[in-house]
Amino acid sequence: MIIIAGLGNPGTQYANNRHNIGFMAVDALQRLPSFSPWSKKFKAEISEGEIAGEKVLLMKPLTFMNLSGESVGEAMRFYKVKTSDIIAIHDELDLVAGRARIKIGGGHGGHNGLKSIDAHCGKDYRRLRLGIGHPGDKDRVNGHVLGDFAKSDKVWLEPLIDAIADNASMLVKGEDSQLMNKLALAVGVKSEVEKEAKPAKPTAKSHIHQARNSAQPKKLPETGPMAEMLKRMFGKKD
Repeated sequence: MIIIAGLGNPGTQYANNRHNIGFMAVDALQRLPSFSPWSKKFKAEISEGEIAGEKVLLMKPLTFMNLSGESVGEAMRFYKVKTSDIIAIHDELDLVAGRARIKIGGGHGGHNGLKSIDAHCGKDYRRLRLGIGHPGDKDRVNGHVLGDFAKSDKVWLEPLIDAIADNASMLVKGEDSQLMNKLALAVGVKSEVEKEAKPAKPTAKSHIHQARNSAQPKKLPETGPMAEMLKRMFGKKD
């Protein structure tokens, strides 16, 4: 069993908050054909299904963000799931809006949902971080995070969420580089993975430099059939 937990706050008043982008992502996954309707268990809305031959439990904790780990921890213990088989999808202030990154373990970066999961489940789970951008001023962070997405955000938000569902098999199978490229392509940017993987172009040489290189005489063979032929053609004649 793999647990995919989208992080957010329950209730219609929070539904379109930037902080709820994790809920939006698992809602898109739940619309895949194999998943059951939402039901309530483990202090969460849950849906069971299958992705790429793996049993998957989707979760939207109803404990509010700061206590997300209570819900995910209950499901983890019930199914005897390893920490490494948990995937948390959450908002990330330190990423440009529309960008995505995925990593295993690490710090919570001040994200209270991750802090709670760390406490109840351990730290070595996978985190799909979805950028919501930073407002630029520390005092405006709370209002930004708990504010609704703007209409202009739909340009990247909807393609990003759809691409997560379309490429769910990569998420489940741990094909992280391929997934990051797919998500970047969906929102019209090149992923960091793609940039790193692309070899640097060789430095262009001037025409003069090329001509000089080509003008250098090549060493002629001194032995073998080619050497004998050259001797006959250009050697001294008696």
